[in-house]
Amino acid sequence: MTRRLLLSYLSLAALVLLCLEIPLGFMYSRSERERVVNAATEEAESVSAYASLSLSTGRAARDLPRRVVHCAERIGGKVVIVDAVGTLLATSHPRAAVMSSDLASRPGIAAALRGTSTVDVRTSTIGGVEYLSVAAPIQRDARMQGAVWLTLPTQTVHERVHHVWLLLGLGGLGVLTAVAVVGFAIACWAGRPIRELERATHELAEGGRATPVTMTKGPPEVRRLAAAFNRTAARLGQLLAAQHAFAGEASHQLKTPLAALRLRLENLEPSVATRGRGSLAAAVTETDRLSRMVEGLLAMARLEESAATPGPVDVGAICAERHRTWQPLFEQQGVSLVLFAGSVGPVLAVPGAVEQIVDNLLSNALRASPSDSTVTMELRLHVPARRALRDARPAWVDLHITDEGPGMTSEQRARAFDRFWRAPGAPKGGTGLGLSLVQRLTHASGGEASLHAAAAGGLDAVIRLPSAEPQREVHGQGGERPGQRKRHLPALRT
Repeated sequence: MTRRLLLSYLSLAALVLLCLEIPLGFMYSRSERERVVNAATEEAESVSAYASLSLSTGRAARDLPRRVVHCAERIGGKVVIVDAVGTLLATSHPRAAVMSSDLASRPGIAAALRGTSTVDVRTSTIGGVEYLSVAAPIQRDARMQGAVWLTLPTQTVHERVHHVWLLLGLGGLGVLTAVAVVGFAIACWAGRPIRELERATHELAEGGRATPVTMTKGPPEVRRLAAAFNRTAARLGQLLAAQHAFAGEASHQLKTPLAALRLRLENLEPSVATRGRGSLAAAVTETDRLSRMVEGLLAMARLEESAATPGPVDVGAICAERHRTWQPLFEQQGVSLVLFAGSVGPVLAVPGAVEQIVDNLLSNALRASPSDSTVTMELRLHVPARRALRDARPAWVDLHITDEGPGMTSEQRARAFDRFWRAPGAPKGGTGLGLSLVQRLTHASGGEASLHAAAAGGLDAVIRLPSAEPQREVHGQGGERPGQRKRHLPALRT
């Protein structure tokens, strides 16, 4: 913003200077030339009057040479006087005596000898120097006596004009410098609150509490905007804090009554008749489901409260550890749990996110998998096909957890990440919060979560996380690495 404001100030100042200085420079140049021409014309008429008087009194031979030398020294040029037939009478330049035979043929002198009433002003180049030539007739009582020819170099005029243009340029540069200094100060003064607002907006967008923006500096409009932003940020912070506190406290407070309720239901089992034990078992199952739902809400409340920054995580080691932990439970249910973990390197993820993602997906896969089926965990390095070799941008790591259960339709997969949503006919015991928590953890880590139909008819849950290492070279097509298990993957929806 400061750069744009400064550029606008300088552009406006430069436009004003150009509109003022260019006409001023041309006007001075024209007036200076007119002044020189007028001065030369007046001098020629003065010499003409003096020569007419000298010729009439017969003192031309004595007075004219001294007069022309004095005049030439005063104007810095040359003065020549000829009689009515073009014969040289007096000159301030000895070379004119050599050229005396050609003087009558010069245009200015010839016009003056013809008795032209106007002054003939000509600009000629003599010896590579530009001269201003002025010729005036010498007359007395309508009788032609001769002519006066003045030549003076225009270099002095050009130098004076160039000097004025230089002064105008330096003055304009000085004005632009002053405008730049003052404009920079004004732009900084006006832009400081905007930068504070930008900083506070980034803090608020990243999930933190925005520091109140200083409202004592800057234009009134910006100060009013900063005040409105402070009120909005404070109100939003209060609402979010109240929401997080309610979710966390409510989930925490519900844990104890639910545990007590389950204990009482279990203690009722000896006192319940056989025909009522089915209802009692259903009540215990719903109590367990409600407990897991409370745990999920508590986990989501903790995730919203913490604005953790993603860091490098060894996803291969985590998958191997969770495979060892879950394998006995899978064996009890008659389901095989297989892990394919290639060398994919670390990923960027929120601390603890990968463990919770794997646990939720394995729990869902176990509930949906029939006996004698297989659940597969697989890590793949995904590199976009359009990436060039030696591209330093990071690749992605895909975690696939595939089951052989009934799967979902495309409409069900589109709604599976909604809170509290459960697919029709889903196994009992689910809360509808597991996939929602998985998606939030994945997004917090900078990745994406999606569901696809597996080749065996089940569900393929894909978690894509950014790699923590830049992939310098691509091997093969589509990001497959040597030795990696190849398998057809449906296209990911992003």
